[in-house]
Amino acid sequence: MSVFTEGEIAYLNSQKLGRVATIDRKGELHVVPVSFCYNAETDTVDIGGYNIGRSKKFRDAAATGRIAFVVDDILPPSQPRGVEVRGRAETLISGSETVDENAHAALIRITPTRIIGWGIDTSGTARNFQPNSRNVT
Repeated sequence: MSVFTEGEIAYLNSQKLGRVATIDRKGELHVVPVSFCYNAETDTVDIGGYNIGRSKKFRDAAATGRIAFVVDDILPPSQPRGVEVRGRAETLISGSETVDENAHAALIRITPTRIIGWGIDTSGTARNFQPNSRNVT
């Protein structure tokens, strides 16, 4: 059973671009747009892209193991929706072809420790999920 709802998975699969936030050992934040995919086999979000293995986001994720990711949009006339995933970052030297066939080998895999969704499953109200804790909706 997935930590994501069916609606969140469908939404993630319908999107192409998200933003990932990392933090380095000095505490400096870094936010950038990224290619991604929901990985049903591992129930994770996988981040890939051009030269990702040489990027600051990859180095930060490897050094701290902390990461946040968001994908969102607005449906007409004014219906915001999105998913935020906070979690543990794992850096891998291969596998990014699942994210983008033109991507280089490395990828960042996010294992969720918190998922916040809005406007997808609940008509605009937010879902706040933390594995192994009381879920708040």
